[in-house]
Amino acid sequence: MDPVAFNIFGIPIRWYGILISLAFLVGTILALREAKRHGLDEEVLIDLLLFAAPAALIGARIHYVIFSWNLYKDNPIQILNFRGGGLAIHGGIIAGVIVGYIFCKVRKIKFWELADITAPSIILGQAIGRWGNYTNQEAYGGPTDLPWGIMIDGVKVHPTFLYESIWNILVFLFLIWYSRKKTKADGEVFLLYIILYSLARFFIEGLRTDSLMWKDIRIAQLISVVSIVIAAIIFYRRRKLAL
Repeated sequence: MDPVAFNIFGIPIRWYGILISLAFLVGTILALREAKRHGLDEEVLIDLLLFAAPAALIGARIHYVIFSWNLYKDNPIQILNFRGGGLAIHGGIIAGVIVGYIFCKVRKIKFWELADITAPSIILGQAIGRWGNYTNQEAYGGPTDLPWGIMIDGVKVHPTFLYESIWNILVFLFLIWYSRKKTKADGEVFLLYIILYSLARFFIEGLRTDSLMWKDIRIAQLISVVSIVIAAIIFYRRRKLAL
């Protein structure tokens, strides 16, 4: 598939950028609906997005650059070349959470409530954004004989972007259901998002051939394990306090 959707005045517009923009738009619309359901002023959410969205983009880039430094050490100016690819979702999530926490402290808003409102939007946005990996022919797995494998450079490989996208949609549906039926304490929806996404990411990452590495450790797997443990502990403690 051609990664370029069309050109405007000679400037190529890539499918990846279109899908990321679509993910942001859909996520924003959903988050606004959730904010209204929670009785939160929608303008507060818009204000948060104005800070969190660029922070997440920068965080995703920084994360990728740190663990791919060999690609940039001889030409650091390429760090600013976002169009050249190179974003890591974990960096985006971490940056977004930090900015969100600071925002809530400054505006005197409940952080965990706001986190619950945005969690379904984040995972749905990730599900849409993963298709950008397909258009870029990246983030795929090793060789496979499975009928749903995709052809990359003449080799049938695991479509790991598809595995993650499908899982993210299922998590999104679960979070929407849980937020309406089972929540006992603020923060549970967001924490379940972290746990469930990290659980699948750990196994899917093991299939990929382009993992960011630290020595012999896949960074995404390490972060996934740490995230599951921390989120599970916080979930347990908040649930216990709510009973």
